[in-house]
Amino acid sequence: MRAIGIILAGGNNHRMKELSQNRAIGAMPIAGSYRSIDFSLSNMSNSHIQKVAVFTQYNARSLNEHLSSSKWWDFGRKQGGLFVFTPAMTADNSNWYRGTADAIYQNLSYLKDSHEPYVVIASGDCVYKLDYNKVLEYHVDKKADITIVCKDMDPNLSVDRFGTIKMNEESRIEEFEEKPLISKSSTVSCGIYVIRRRLLIEMIERCAEEDRYDFVRDILIRYKDMKRLYGYKIKDYWRNIASVDDYFSTNMDFLKPEIRDYFFHQYPDIYSKVDDLPPAKYNSGASIKNSLISSGCIVNGTVEDSVLFKKAYIGNNCYIKNSIILNYVYIGDNTHIENCIVESRGTIRANSYYKGENGVQIVVEKGDRYVL
Repeated sequence: MRAIGIILAGGNNHRMKELSQNRAIGAMPIAGSYRSIDFSLSNMSNSHIQKVAVFTQYNARSLNEHLSSSKWWDFGRKQGGLFVFTPAMTADNSNWYRGTADAIYQNLSYLKDSHEPYVVIASGDCVYKLDYNKVLEYHVDKKADITIVCKDMDPNLSVDRFGTIKMNEESRIEEFEEKPLISKSSTVSCGIYVIRRRLLIEMIERCAEEDRYDFVRDILIRYKDMKRLYGYKIKDYWRNIASVDDYFSTNMDFLKPEIRDYFFHQYPDIYSKVDDLPPAKYNSGASIKNSLISSGCIVNGTVEDSVLFKKAYIGNNCYIKNSIILNYVYIGDNTHIENCIVESRGTIRANSYYKGENGVQIVVEKGDRYVL
């Protein structure tokens, strides 16, 4: 493909509460065996983008470990590859990334040393499938300066945390508002952009000269009347996991057969780093209904309408319903968990009771599991 890729995965999000205290949003577990960044990386690979950069910053340790090898997404080629950029102190700069545009500016050599004419920019916190080749073809046909991938949301859904856009009949963007208090449109930006590489370098350098740091506010919105901005609408599944409720409902979506079929059984595939774990084990007394159970899990109790991530242990006479149990969680005997997200590596003592009464409850227990 005639493009290089950039995945922005360095930001912090307080709407994720305890879930983002120890990990980046791009490292959030999804659908039992994946991380949220896997979807953007897989889309890049499936679109034959051979050179991809990931910008990480906040709580980047687990995300950097996940990206330690490019072979899982087939970027390990002589031409191209997967590059992970974190903020670095230099003689000229000692700042962290102060925004998305600043993150690109601090790694501008990645763009200048490349030869592909176009750049595909995506975020690392969205769950979707997309052939970026089709977006690039659309971009060229429209003779656009910047193409923004967008989606029509339910008019009854609040879109105040998204960027909203309005387009004319030719799909040219006439209005772009970032996180409006009162939205005039239900069409939201998906955080995916196609732009000519030389134009991006020019705009980023101009932002830096003017001490501007945000890609959306200081490039997309600022130049919408000066440059040709077009919207490319997608109709398939797309979710942004920028809040606890969104994260919970996205994982629950994978309990629907049509969603599982779309992501797991329809080409192209979604790839992730693979752990060498044994298959899940169901002991006598285990009962499983409409749930995703990942590799390495041991189940002794009842699990209904839930997602269990890798190496979770469910004790005897436990009842797990409508919940997400993250990696390496130990749940003691006779425990009831409902409408909850149990944080990774937690130890839930025997005879515990957790139920989210007013929305989803996040359970963080870090006791010593060996004294249970």
